[in-house]
Amino acid sequence: MTTGIPDTAPAVLVQSPCVSVCKLTADRAYCIGCLRTLEEIRGWKHMDAGQKRALLADLENRRAAAAE
Repeated sequence: MTTGIPDTAPAVLVQSPCVSVCKLTADRAYCIGCLRTLEEIRGWKHMDAGQKRALLADLENRRAAAAE
């Protein structure tokens, strides 16, 4: 996925995947709202723009896999 934003752009330009449905699965594997793990949620504010975009791509794959 290409956004046209260089990886050196400020991280604040990458919007959080949070949808304000903050509830973990029964096994606490990930959030049912955004599909991120606790580690990914905690680490979001420390990621650079490239890392955030990579995680967003991973989340798209998770959504697709969950829909199957």
